[in-house]
Amino acid sequence: MQIIRFRMLYRYVACLALLLVSVLSVTHPGFAQTSGNNMDAVLVVDVSNSMTQSDKNKVSNEAMKMFVDMTSIQANKVGVVAYTDKIEREKALLEINSEEDKNDIKAFIDSLQKGAYTDIAVGVTEAVKILDAGRNPNNAPIIVLLADGNNFLNKASSRTQAKSDQELQQAVKEAKDKGYPVYTIGLNADGQLNRTTLQQIAAETNGKFFETSTADKLPQILSEIFANHLKLKVVPVKSFVANGQAQEIPIPIPNGSVMEANISIMSQKAVEVKLYDPAGKEVKIPSNQVRLSKSNAYTMIKLVKPQQGDWKLQVKGVPKEKIDINLIFNYDLQLEMEPVTAKSYKAGDVVPIKAALVSNGQKVASPDLYKQMKATLIVNDKTDNKTNEVILNNTGSGFEGSFTIPADHTYEIKVKAEDTSFYRETKPLLVDAAKTAGSGTSKPSTTTDPAAESKPFPWLTVVGGILVLLLLIGAGLYALSIYRKANKGFAGQIAIEIVDEDTGEKSNPQYKKLNAFKGKVKLHQLMQLAPEFAETEKVIFLPGKNDTLIIENRSSCRIEKAGRVLDASKGKELKKNDRIKISLTNVNKSLYVDYIV
Repeated sequence: MQIIRFRMLYRYVACLALLLVSVLSVTHPGFAQTSGNNMDAVLVVDVSNSMTQSDKNKVSNEAMKMFVDMTSIQANKVGVVAYTDKIEREKALLEINSEEDKNDIKAFIDSLQKGAYTDIAVGVTEAVKILDAGRNPNNAPIIVLLADGNNFLNKASSRTQAKSDQELQQAVKEAKDKGYPVYTIGLNADGQLNRTTLQQIAAETNGKFFETSTADKLPQILSEIFANHLKLKVVPVKSFVANGQAQEIPIPIPNGSVMEANISIMSQKAVEVKLYDPAGKEVKIPSNQVRLSKSNAYTMIKLVKPQQGDWKLQVKGVPKEKIDINLIFNYDLQLEMEPVTAKSYKAGDVVPIKAALVSNGQKVASPDLYKQMKATLIVNDKTDNKTNEVILNNTGSGFEGSFTIPADHTYEIKVKAEDTSFYRETKPLLVDAAKTAGSGTSKPSTTTDPAAESKPFPWLTVVGGILVLLLLIGAGLYALSIYRKANKGFAGQIAIEIVDEDTGEKSNPQYKKLNAFKGKVKLHQLMQLAPEFAETEKVIFLPGKNDTLIIENRSSCRIEKAGRVLDASKGKELKKNDRIKISLTNVNKSLYVDYIV
């Protein structure tokens, strides 16, 4: 056992040593990594009665469903929050891996009901919590808020406008600090839109504000949101008035790296569509290569890994009906820049710049892909807060250039590449020339100091260093255990039934998937943070071993299992199909919880 522990300790020491070497090394081979194409999105919608006027055509529903249809089936996550002056319904982040997953979310959207009052802070606050609880750190987080921006608080409650404003300000600050941009879509069918609130939310979180009263603007709005967030470009295709005959629209696929082409056809009346590949052969809609989604206001065609070339779309609409068509590509490409190799620079030094397109970690060698592309180096002087751009050379397999440091300042640099349908940026890199300022250019003396040669070996320093290293290892192991515990995933789901002990009335089971959470989840979160069940804030679920669930009860609630009171103050294990009863103390209600794997 001691030998095993020693070997484990040796491995940790070796790993730590390698980590230190990599951190202290002068050069870092490879490319600086960029974020992927996936996103974790929370759609937030005002479902108060006032929306009956400001969103009388249910543009919000169409927008949310269209957003879901535009996402690719490759581990994107989408959640939904419907709010009034409380959370009416919510759906935690669901990973989209099939059309069935998309249909599940769209059916949830269609099932949303209206409520009496409005408190925008409630919706934004809950969206931030959902991203906190279930987002993938490798995905780009985003919140899309659909509302008229107005509050209508219940005068019979203790809630004031000042409290709502304070909570909204806090939620917006959290979203900004955590990198959750909020894109706001103002719904203005009745002309009562509160632009100021929605514009401020978007501006303060690095999102964007849009406004519409009809569904025909949705393709452009959602395309811009996708493009801005995932660094894509919207390709305007055509707007025309239908004449009752099939009208042909060219759909150019510029290269073989297009992962998906989303063709949105906006029409208030039904359209008939046919699709032809670059060889002129008709392609079946839908099929494995072509997916079709329809709604009351749009038709969405998604080409999956389409062949490069000129496709053709034939659209037959109702005579005199206006039809708008937009195209947006999802690329399986990233732009990556070679890291800066020197530890420090000074004014006058030349920094070599190289960047290339990468797919699945490999450089893309496709002259056709680079043919129409232009790249620019963006240099942000962090000292003077000024930005300059340097044109880079297109080599046919990448981009090259250089940047001459004008002053002893700190610079943030990144490369931007684009063509008519594509836009990518690298992660910014820091070039630090500020710390060399005033240090002079004299070289260190190479004369040997005889006194230095006669100094004894610094045993005290070495031993002290080893002790510090061991302390760091211990701290690292402890931090690693805490990290693993905090990020351990759940298995299965729970079903919750609410029973009114006074009337015996029982609610339908509410199924809550647990795989959207990491580390722990409070029962109050699963109860949609309803104030009535506030005491469940201290009833906590933790992932256990072998697909079990641990429940910890730090509240005054009584928990029973098989008719016996369960002491869960220090945690109790729940196995597959276990059923517990949680008796509340603040209200005469009970919760029946089933653990389903």
